[in-house]
Amino acid sequence: MTLRSAAFCDRLGIQVPIVQAPVGSISTPELAAAVSNAGALGMIGVGGMPAGMVKARLRATAGLTGRPFGANVILATSPPETVDVVLDAGVKILSLFWGDPAPFVARAHQAGALVLTTVGTAREAREAVAAGVDIVVAQGWEAGGHVRGTVSTLALVPRVADEVDPVPVIAAGGIADGRGVAAVLALGAAAAWIGTRFVCAEESAAHPVYQQLLAAAAETDTVYSTLFDQGWPLAPHRTIRNSTVRAWQDAGEPPPGARPGEDEVVARRDDGSEVRRYAFSPPSVAVAAGEPEAMAVYAGQGVGLITRVEPAAEIVRSLMREAQQALTG
Repeated sequence: MTLRSAAFCDRLGIQVPIVQAPVGSISTPELAAAVSNAGALGMIGVGGMPAGMVKARLRATAGLTGRPFGANVILATSPPETVDVVLDAGVKILSLFWGDPAPFVARAHQAGALVLTTVGTAREAREAVAAGVDIVVAQGWEAGGHVRGTVSTLALVPRVADEVDPVPVIAAGGIADGRGVAAVLALGAAAAWIGTRFVCAEESAAHPVYQQLLAAAAETDTVYSTLFDQGWPLAPHRTIRNSTVRAWQDAGEPPPGARPGEDEVVARRDDGSEVRRYAFSPPSVAVAAGEPEAMAVYAGQGVGLITRVEPAAEIVRSLMREAQQALTG
């Protein structure tokens, strides 16, 4: 590890500079706890969830690990009180995404929590630090899921690191193996933020079809668009080119309202609720019937490096083993 990453790990109480991206509803208490127990930082996604569900997820995660873990709130899709629910639960690492972190920093600091926020430009990073944010996540365009900016990880991370030094920067976007971890540490990041690889962890809530699609995908198989917009409009994201994407592209990429199968139900969850084509929900194990392949199959451009489903702890070990090999030549 670099000196920068060692200081970062000490500050967060972790052993290795790996952060499991929260991956929304695909994250589980079991996944976050397994990552934290392996010495990295596990994260649990709680954005857009009712308070009772947020409390239950945090309580379950805390019951599975005595090590630090973080909670991620998507400000664009969550009521403001979600942050209070997270902090009242005693979480000491608060991650904010897709919104202004400034109104929440003082409250978090009063609760003894560190605040992370995700940015897509050096200007956003500078504004976040001016608002009191403790750690900046620089998300490159290669990232899977919802993507904050349009600059590549390689170009973005050193710009952000220079702009906010000495505030720590976590690099996100397209990192799927230890070579990527080593690369972003060399660019000035203190840690790597990894999502798609952990979707293929045994402990994640990803549907088996979702994991199979990732393991079979090439680096050219992802698409950046705003296609899966039902429930979160006008939010760019990166997904696998699946049957829904191909039908839309074959039709000439028409706008909402004119897209193929606009009102079709493509899947049903085990609680009986419907998933319509173009909904922003990814295929989780809660999908009991239909076509999970046609849903929003989020993935970053590093997906071509993922070939199998494995335990989260083994993913952490592999990432660090490969990173050490890359850093030592």
